[in-house]
Amino acid sequence: MDNFVLITPADRASAIAAAAKEARTRFIGGGTNLVDLMKVGVEQPSQVINLNPLPMDKIETRPGGGLRIGALVRNSDLAYDDRVRKKCPVLSEALLSGASPQLRNMATVGGNLMQRTRCPYFYDVVFACNKRAPGSGCAAMNGYTRSHAVLGTSDKCIATHPSDMCVALVALNATVHVEGPAGKRAIPIEEFHFLPGETPEKETALKPGELIVAVDVPEPLAGSRSHYLKVRDRASYEFALASAGVVLQIADGKIRFTRVALGGVGTKPWRAKEAEDALTGNAASVETFRAAADAAMKGAASRKHNGFKVELAKRTLVSALKQAGGVA
Repeated sequence: MDNFVLITPADRASAIAAAAKEARTRFIGGGTNLVDLMKVGVEQPSQVINLNPLPMDKIETRPGGGLRIGALVRNSDLAYDDRVRKKCPVLSEALLSGASPQLRNMATVGGNLMQRTRCPYFYDVVFACNKRAPGSGCAAMNGYTRSHAVLGTSDKCIATHPSDMCVALVALNATVHVEGPAGKRAIPIEEFHFLPGETPEKETALKPGELIVAVDVPEPLAGSRSHYLKVRDRASYEFALASAGVVLQIADGKIRFTRVALGGVGTKPWRAKEAEDALTGNAASVETFRAAADAAMKGAASRKHNGFKVELAKRTLVSALKQAGGVA
């Protein structure tokens, strides 16, 4: 690990001002991803700003309904909050399916939003990686691709986004609030993470010096139900091979509203709009769910070792929809 300066700011304004002065700055809360990346030389910040003393660790009920979740709220606290478990179980379920209890006790909402891929070629500086070293190439293209993405890929990067929480936030239509040198911004969660395209090193919509301060989750529609399902190689401390976060509102046997997000298969937390279109207005049935799953994966581009993910993602989505919709 390279030497760096550790700064503990007095307030958010001081944190933002310090970050604006040095390009190689990273904010740290739990550090469950950042510290690992620093140890292997992927992240090499010259200064690290410790956010933990700042008052951004509350979960608040919004006046008009919904929740505001501070960026420093720990994953365990969020997962077990009674309001979260009652109003948006998809978020609680996603958080509890990630990492280990010890890591969930450390990891923060802001850090989870900033998670970087677990692609082994990204983590090992011996290999070429456009995300880590722009223009160097992508070793995964001709490598072992079992864990890699099949949606949203480009000829520059096929790395999978690792977060469970972010999939649930996409399903919940959350908004990320940030503050920076130019002031405050509200970023829809679907726009927060970028597709790799020609510039895989540009992963989020954050501008230099900007700090995540909170996430807003809107009040669920009356009568809606949600569920998160994760499929992985082992039951704990493992990233998704495929996952699905769904929200459904059903009335008189018809699907009136839905939001569908997929994990483990995309280069970003993946909103499956084609699946939503196939579901909305139709009967809440296994046949409808299967048609939606086919639509969700229609644009998948698999490689030698990850073709199984297409069918796995379809089955995962159907199972999640059945659970949320109460369909046998």
